[in-house]
Amino acid sequence: MPHPLAHVFISAGTKGLGKQVAIYFLKRGHPVTMSYFQDQSAVMKLRKEMPDDEHLMHFVQGDVTKEQDVQRMVQEAKEKHGPVLTLICNAGPYVFERKSLASYSTEEWNTMIHGNLSSVFHFFKACVNGMREAHFGRIITYGFQDAPNAPGWVERSAFAAAKTGLVSLTKTIAMEEASYGITANMVCPGDISGSMKEAFIAESSQALKAAPVGRAGTGEDIARAVGFFASEDSGFVTGTVLEITGGENVVYQKTTK
Repeated sequence: MPHPLAHVFISAGTKGLGKQVAIYFLKRGHPVTMSYFQDQSAVMKLRKEMPDDEHLMHFVQGDVTKEQDVQRMVQEAKEKHGPVLTLICNAGPYVFERKSLASYSTEEWNTMIHGNLSSVFHFFKACVNGMREAHFGRIITYGFQDAPNAPGWVERSAFAAAKTGLVSLTKTIAMEEASYGITANMVCPGDISGSMKEAFIAESSQALKAAPVGRAGTGEDIARAVGFFASEDSGFVTGTVLEITGGENVVYQKTTK
């Protein structure tokens, strides 16, 4: 179980993978603050789906690419539920249009870097003192399949650069904060389609896939891994990058022309 006093903050926690992670902690009685950018309908939907847990929910609006917004959102979270002891950096802007590095505008590049990398630095700065005082903290970041190997990713350069940089940042936090009882780990989801991001594992058997486990990945798969990293039982696990792919990351991929 996660730390009994843990106030959980999930960036972009109202839909997609973040929603399933939020549900995981809410079901276990944890106060959960979720940030969102603009979609208030997702906030209302989650409230309707879990009316018995509404007293544990707290929503803060803001743009994770802006340092001032991050500071404000964390401050509002602290005022509502106390220090953030579990920080889950789920938010990650993504350019769906495939484009070469030379085709990126400076604005697009900055959005990817600030949203996926710099935002983690700002969230960390806003939360770390409370974790140090409690001598307990859990920081979970998100990468992508094969991120630990820093691969090139054609037409996804900005996102890949930010996330592979985040691998190093996560490991650095793990080393620097270990003496304070703070761990930092990364989860790297495999290819989880849009409809499955908010799905439970029981639903995935209907979406067969070529992965060794024989089913599609779901948001619940990610939530379970995040839940372990957030738990007291994971205190000896830090600086770890965990690929959650149903075995796809260990299958030899032969390139054909």
